[in-house]
Amino acid sequence: MTLQMEAAVVNPPPAAQNTLRVVSRTDVADSIAVLTLEDPEGRPLPAWEPGAHVDLVLDPGVGAPQIVRQYSLCGDPADRHRWRVAVLRVPDGRGGSELIHRQLRPGSTVATRTPRNAFPLRPAAEYLFLAGGIGITPILPMVAAAERAGTPWRFVYLGRSRSHMALIDEAERYGPERVTVHADDTDGIFDVTTLLDGCNPGTAVYSCGPGGLLSFLERQHTADAAWSLHLERFTPAAPPTGQQTDDAPDEEFEAELASTGAVLRVSPGCSLLDALLEAGADVDWSCREGNCGACETGVVSGTPDHRDSVLTPEERAAGASLMPCVSRAAGRIVLDL
Repeated sequence: MTLQMEAAVVNPPPAAQNTLRVVSRTDVADSIAVLTLEDPEGRPLPAWEPGAHVDLVLDPGVGAPQIVRQYSLCGDPADRHRWRVAVLRVPDGRGGSELIHRQLRPGSTVATRTPRNAFPLRPAAEYLFLAGGIGITPILPMVAAAERAGTPWRFVYLGRSRSHMALIDEAERYGPERVTVHADDTDGIFDVTTLLDGCNPGTAVYSCGPGGLLSFLERQHTADAAWSLHLERFTPAAPPTGQQTDDAPDEEFEAELASTGAVLRVSPGCSLLDALLEAGADVDWSCREGNCGACETGVVSGTPDHRDSVLTPEERAAGASLMPCVSRAAGRIVLDL
């Protein structure tokens, strides 16, 4: 039995915003809280698939701008009345997780947007799921989907210590034959290279976790690898070799809107997203770091200068879409807007 998933939609409609109520909060590990959300009126929530994330729109207080943060949905996609997210408190972060840990309790409300999926689970002959720390959140629904489909899979969950690893019990319930929970403080350093060398041809490796883990996997994934690689990052990846960096100045380019023929000049220091929003274009956005996929926009013609962490190398080469919050263009580009 093979797993069937819908392909990601390029340039989806802007996400609707709903206010949900926190119905439960559980501190499941050091600095990790699991929140369960539902509609206050009991209405069904938008559908989602494994790998999807939801935006939480946070209100810091009077006079302060809203904060938008993305969290992977880690509950059951079949449950249309409750969403679940796990939030790691990051004291030296950008403030969103601190706000959630301080403010959101059972009975609190929080604005959310329609789930988006930049990390979809594709059909494969076999799966290897590899999570690091809070990266377990998008992986758990994938494991459940593979199990339901009867597709062979294995799951390795890595962390500094068990006290810092959320939802261990939900991973371990599948049994030690297919699930390995490895804590560095008691088990030493895990041999990821040997794990990858043992992959059968056609295995799809899905991983979410710290940047060091994901960068290691990318280096191991050579052109002749028998397995495919699918990643989701917490933070933007470093620009690939040869890609524009902060050391080289941006250049002005033009963006044409296919629907109206309007041409925007995007100056150095101005993002394409800001230019589009200023012109009144209907573009959704969230992270502004090229990391969530919310602003993905179709490209009719032209050469994108990709700087995101969402598109695969194949998708970048095709040039059918870009993330205007960070990406630019060489010369004129025509957008499907």
